[in-house]
Amino acid sequence: MGLFFADPLFEDFAVSLGLGLGGQLGEVAAICAQIGEGDDDAWYTGWSAAADRLAAEADHAAARGHLVGAGETYRRASLYYAISYHPLFGAPVDPRLLAAFGKQSEVFAKAAAATDPAGEALEIPFENTTLPGYFFRADHGAEPGPLLIATNGYDATLFEMYLGQALPALRRGYHCLIFDGPGQGRPLYRDGIVMRPDWENVVGPVIDVALQRPEVDPQRIALTGWSLGGHLALRAATGEHRLAACIADPALFGIAEAMQARMRAMGVPDTVIERLPDLDEATLAGMTADMQRSRMQRWTIEQRGFWVHGVHTLPDYIRIATEFTLGGHLNRIGCPTLLCAAQDDPLSGTATAVYDGLTAPKTLLQFTSADGAGDHCEMRNRALFDLRAFNWLDESLSASTRQPVAAGR
Repeated sequence: MGLFFADPLFEDFAVSLGLGLGGQLGEVAAICAQIGEGDDDAWYTGWSAAADRLAAEADHAAARGHLVGAGETYRRASLYYAISYHPLFGAPVDPRLLAAFGKQSEVFAKAAAATDPAGEALEIPFENTTLPGYFFRADHGAEPGPLLIATNGYDATLFEMYLGQALPALRRGYHCLIFDGPGQGRPLYRDGIVMRPDWENVVGPVIDVALQRPEVDPQRIALTGWSLGGHLALRAATGEHRLAACIADPALFGIAEAMQARMRAMGVPDTVIERLPDLDEATLAGMTADMQRSRMQRWTIEQRGFWVHGVHTLPDYIRIATEFTLGGHLNRIGCPTLLCAAQDDPLSGTATAVYDGLTAPKTLLQFTSADGAGDHCEMRNRALFDLRAFNWLDESLSASTRQPVAAGR
């Protein structure tokens, strides 16, 4: 039994998302007490109703000029809307997910307006569409300041990234630009745009927009990514040479490596794993059955993974996963790079391989369970991650240790 649930999926959402990103313990406990194990309908109802109440309370505060309290409450409402729809992931898109995401977008816009200085909504030109983003400005007077760009992974949106990335950056004097790319947030939920591996071509247009802003020092632009974003940030740095620093949390070599580890844990023989990605449905029948029996695995692979990549079968998912790799790319990274690894996070298992393959200035930062930070993305102790990661970033941007690399974007 966990803190709130025996169901590992609900427990992870409640603790890692709810408490890890700023939910109040008593509030989270009260919501969870209304929800039965594995009851996705009750989960959605409980969390979205709590978010509705907070949004109304924030509106009341804002109408009376209490902008600090309103902003804090809008942000918490935004978080609870996100938690409400997480179990509903998958294609076709559940109308409840779209409804909650719409409310989340609205309350976050109000939260951004209540921030001092106010956050600015962006539409970043990208191929034949735009990507949603927000720019938040730290106070540097008339002088340009450093910028942290934050990129997401599989299942968060830019709204949760504000809580996990932008807030600590702003407190330390960094401007912050958060955005959702293909396979994330609005591009996936509303537009059906699936994820792609060439993240350098996603981050490039984001930097183009950032460089148009006089507040941004073009020599001090850093990129950070969490969860799958750790891999995507590293891939971006292989082809985007305007970056002065890169943070990968965790340092994930690729999706296929994570899939191999998951397959071994499920008892798939090495003789089968060695044939990746050329596996048919008959060969994978046992793994598919195991996945269907495990609520956590079913959500992770089928509901989330299939949806994000626009595939419908496990063989197709495995094949597309092999395209997300740093193999043959790592020597193209030229900026100082921070690689993070949490003790109990399976996705951190490739951090040493990434470290060994990098030729740029590099640091491997380990987080342990003894410090309460051994879980995925250190969600149970983000304060420790913020302390160590931003200390490294401060020093790296001051050192200006970028190496020459082959001509790129």
